Amino acid sequence: MDIIIYDPAGTHDSLLPLTYTRPVGDLRIGITTIAEKWQHLLPGRYCWHTEDYLSELFPCTPYTADALWIAGNVLPSPALARAVAALAPGEQLNVGGIEIARRGCAASATVTFDDEIPVVVNRPYDFFLNNARAIEADFGMLTAGRTSHPLSSTVQVIGPRERVFVDEGASLECCVLNTTAGPVYIGRDATVMEGSLVRGPFALGEHATVNMGTKIYPGTTVGPWCKVGGELNNAVLHSYTNKAHDGFLGNAVVGAWCNLGAGCVASNLKNSYELIRVWNYAAHRFERTQLQFCGLIMGDHSKAGINTSFNTATVVGVGCNIYGPGMPRPFVPSFSFGGAAGFTQLPMQQFFDTAAHAMSRRNVQLTGADRRVLEAIRDAAEGL
Repeated sequence: MDIIIYDPAGTHDSLLPLTYTRPVGDLRIGITTIAEKWQHLLPGRYCWHTEDYLSELFPCTPYTADALWIAGNVLPSPALARAVAALAPGEQLNVGGIEIARRGCAASATVTFDDEIPVVVNRPYDFFLNNARAIEADFGMLTAGRTSHPLSSTVQVIGPRERVFVDEGASLECCVLNTTAGPVYIGRDATVMEGSLVRGPFALGEHATVNMGTKIYPGTTVGPWCKVGGELNNAVLHSYTNKAHDGFLGNAVVGAWCNLGAGCVASNLKNSYELIRVWNYAAHRFERTQLQFCGLIMGDHSKAGINTSFNTATVVGVGCNIYGPGMPRPFVPSFSFGGAAGFTQLPMQQFFDTAAHAMSRRNVQLTGADRRVLEAIRDAAEGL
């Protein structure tokens, strides 16, 4: 079966800056990306339908006329995946008036799914709001029929031990895992160093590292190849991102290839306890929310120097370099260079040199396709 993960109308812009560098379905929530969840539940030949400038990295291969089209912002469940698989050509599956999937390019009949209301992500903060629930669902899906690798005798588990799953090659020593509120998933070849305190739901991606003495609160995902330290609470880190030192990150979503320097902190609550406003790329303004807690939202390849402080609900674009005393403004456009004293545009060659160095440390190459995508993002940022 040919299956196309597409960006529903408006979601690319509403999920910026996270979607500057990837389709909606390639965003991580819970243990896996949204597309990986569908691939696990619904086998087939997958491809993408996304923004034109992303198509070189996320191509749409030839597909049949009766291919399945699935909205990339919808998290599947086994029941929802079965309903999608059962669609006949020309049928569209809706939940609460929202299109979930259709069979073929256009639909002539509508099928309603009443079994449950799935998680639908439309704003960056939807990821941390729903991350604990997504970890729970992914844990059950990914561990079914599998046996966890044994834990070292130095690891203390508080709560049900069967709620810990350790994949092949992972290393944990002298840490505390608390599963009373949710499961703990440790990916392949990941490391949890001594003195770390972890409360589930928590997910650690493959080859990721939790440094010594780290404190991790529920609803946190540390993606593949990330390194974390300090204190994290209800945060989602995508992949190849470092927050390796002391400092707080909470109610946050951080993209790939980011680095938060030693002592970097991000507020997630206003001193006045007022509801927060978050920058909306599509509207070119701050929008009011019903959230009291919201921390840092950061696009790919952005960096923050040592002791950087971010105000509540700060949104940082792609490719930024932030440093210096004081708090930068709560919206930092892509490829900005500076801090509270002001920003200039980061020269693209300087950015490419930094990105290439950072990626080479993980044996990953900055390709020509990567550069063309990032240049397209730069062009869009200049229009802000």
